[in-house]
Amino acid sequence: MGKVIFLDVDGTLVDYENRLPESAVKAIRAARENGHRVYICTGRSKAEVYQELWDIGLDGMIGGNGSYVEDHESVVMHQLITLEQCKRIVDWLHSRKLEFYLESNNGLFASEKFAEEAQTAVMEYSKRKGKDNAGQITVASAFPGMIYGENLYRDDLNKVSYLLGSYQDYLDTREQFPDLENGTWGGAGETALFGDLGVKGISKGNAISCLLDYLGAKQEDTLAFGDAKIDIPMIEYCHIGVAMGNGGAEIKAAADYITEGVNEDGLYHAFVKFGLIEAFEK
Repeated sequence: MGKVIFLDVDGTLVDYENRLPESAVKAIRAARENGHRVYICTGRSKAEVYQELWDIGLDGMIGGNGSYVEDHESVVMHQLITLEQCKRIVDWLHSRKLEFYLESNNGLFASEKFAEEAQTAVMEYSKRKGKDNAGQITVASAFPGMIYGENLYRDDLNKVSYLLGSYQDYLDTREQFPDLENGTWGGAGETALFGDLGVKGISKGNAISCLLDYLGAKQEDTLAFGDAKIDIPMIEYCHIGVAMGNGGAEIKAAADYITEGVNEDGLYHAFVKFGLIEAFEK
């Protein structure tokens, strides 16, 4: 077995407008032809991994920030938020008048007013990621697979994201749910736009460890690529951790190497740098 490569998706494999660089596609295919394994390792649930990504050619995925592990369509591990926990989350967020969406391998399921209430946050998130057309981004374009009007009491959830009215909403929710993994995204500290809730103890690093045990692979043969704070556990766990040039300061500080940005052929350049592939015309 060659190297085992783990790629975050948003901001690493695709840009913040969900564009997939052709150089990344060619690099991944060349790496697999050279005997290396390539997995996406993402906060997305399987329902958000669209066919365009599978068509690249992948060996599997880690989803839900570490709650789901799949190798060649075989489920290696799947930890779910329980139905009881889901009911508590939904009732709590409704009581706080915080809109949210439930993340499942079967789909994304939004609260009643999510499309309306999340518009400002979605535009701000896009602006922070450097999108030129941030003011034109809509909830519908940001979340094309979102489902509305379904039952929100579910037993198939990987995680839940909710819109923050203030940072205090996150602090109160964290206190309310010590039995779950609490985080934020869309900004650091007081600037965060969303909170999220997941299975206690999950991380991308733990999930990678689980997959390596299943494969009989060694930690010393791993490389991880990411752009955000949530990627730090996998960057630190893997033998070589690479931060994208468009990534945040925290992950760059944790990484062994910083490559170019996602739209500057960053994956391709790093694959060449570490001997995974030979250089080719992009």
